[in-house]
Amino acid sequence: MKILSKTLQLLLGITFLFSAYTKAVAPGFFEITLMDQGIAPERSIARYLSRFFIGLEFALGLLMLLPFYVKQLMQFTFLLLGGFTIHLIYLWSIGDTENCGCFGEMISMTPEQSIIKNLIMLGVAFVVYRTAEIKKMKKIIPVIFSAATIISMWIILPIPNQTEFPFDSFTRFEPKGRVDLSSGENLVAVFNLDCEHCQESAIELGELKRKKDNFPELYVLYFKEGSTTVKDFESITQSSFPYEFIDVNTFFDLIGDSPPRVYHLKDGKVLDIWDTEISKNISNTFGLEL
Repeated sequence: MKILSKTLQLLLGITFLFSAYTKAVAPGFFEITLMDQGIAPERSIARYLSRFFIGLEFALGLLMLLPFYVKQLMQFTFLLLGGFTIHLIYLWSIGDTENCGCFGEMISMTPEQSIIKNLIMLGVAFVVYRTAEIKKMKKIIPVIFSAATIISMWIILPIPNQTEFPFDSFTRFEPKGRVDLSSGENLVAVFNLDCEHCQESAIELGELKRKKDNFPELYVLYFKEGSTTVKDFESITQSSFPYEFIDVNTFFDLIGDSPPRVYHLKDGKVLDIWDTEISKNISNTFGLEL
C-alpha cells in the first residue's frame, strides 16, 4: 500500500505540473478561456489570474513530489478540484462544449470530459490522503516556496504591453472558437463582404492556402453593409477562413484608403500592413512560391 500511495502521489503531482506547463506555453489562450467562462471580467484581470493559477499548479505539483505535508496537500487538492468541478458542471449544464482550457491548447477537453478527469483525480487524492505517511517540516518553507513559485510566473511569463494592439478584443472567430491573436504568428484580413477587391484578394488567398501546407493562420474581420452574406462570399471566392464581424467604425479604423487590408502579426505586434499585392507579400514573407 505504501508503494501504491507514493506512486499515486507522484502521478498526481506530474499531472498538475503537466497542466501548468500546457497553460504556460500559451498563456493568452488560457486568459481568453477565463474570460469566456466568466471567471475574469476583462483581459487585464485575466492576465493576472492566469499567471496565478499557472503558478499555483506548478507549486502544488512540485510539492507533491516531496514527502512532506501530503495530507494537507490532498486537502487543498480537494478544495481546488472541487471548486473547478462545480464550475465545469455549470458550463456543462448550459451546453458549453468548447475546450475548457484544463490542458491549454495542447489537449482539448470539453467540460464533460474534464469533469470525469477531475473526479478521477479526486479519487486518487482521496486514496493518497487515506494512506500517506505524515512527515512535516517548518510550515513557512512550503508557504514561501508556493508564494515564490506563483510570483515567478510574472518573470517567466511577463505580461505584454498591448496598449496599442488593435486586435486585443477579437478573441473568438467562427467556426474555430477561441483564438489568441497576441501569441504566435498570424494574419488578419479586413474585408467588406460586398467589395470586389476583397473578393479578388480572398480568391488568391484561398488558392494559396490550398496549394501551400505551410500557409500561415489567417483570420478575417468582415464588415457587412449590403446583402452579401459570409456564405455568399465564401461561395464566390472559393475560400473559407475563421471570421468575426466588425462594425463600421472599427472597419474604417482598420483599413487604409480602401479595403482590403491584411495585417501580419507576431506575438501581438504588427510587423507588416499590406493593402496591395497581398498574396505576393505573404508569399515573400513566409517563403511561399507563387
